[in-house]
Amino acid sequence: MTNITNKTNINIFIEKKISLHLSSLETKMIQRIQSVYLLVALLISSGVVYILNLWINIDGVEVFAFDLIKNKGVSLKGIPILFLVSSILSLVTIFKFKNRQTQFVLGRLNILINLIILGLLVVHLQSLSGETSVSEKGIGSILPLITIILLVMANRAIKKDEDLVKSVDRLR
Repeated sequence: MTNITNKTNINIFIEKKISLHLSSLETKMIQRIQSVYLLVALLISSGVVYILNLWINIDGVEVFAFDLIKNKGVSLKGIPILFLVSSILSLVTIFKFKNRQTQFVLGRLNILINLIILGLLVVHLQSLSGETSVSEKGIGSILPLITIILLVMANRAIKKDEDLVKSVDRLR
């Protein structure tokens, strides 16, 4: 009977240790401001872009990012794919919180991807003469700009953390 009780106590002890370790890991990751910036950028790239329209065409139909996959133009098909890549990159960047240099590089790459998205949208929205296919620009077309701002703020916070660690290492 005591052998079973000891095994149960050991299992309870191990479960508590694991849950404490996981909760401290999550707390360390979440309490950093760059994780919040990256999470909001992830939400914008993965969800909001499919809720808010990019533009309204001449027929009055709202065009969303997912609708561009059916388009014949290669550059327009790339927009939803790049939004997906940006969201995956933001997610990977959040979980690379132990390696600030990698986080910084992934943030820069994500900024570049969002600049490409923004460039493709601007070229498409501005190159059309009159109202050939775009009647009204939607709020979804500025989402890459908001994502870029969030990613720059996250990279600035990552750089600040890295500088703090380097200054502490110099004191040792």
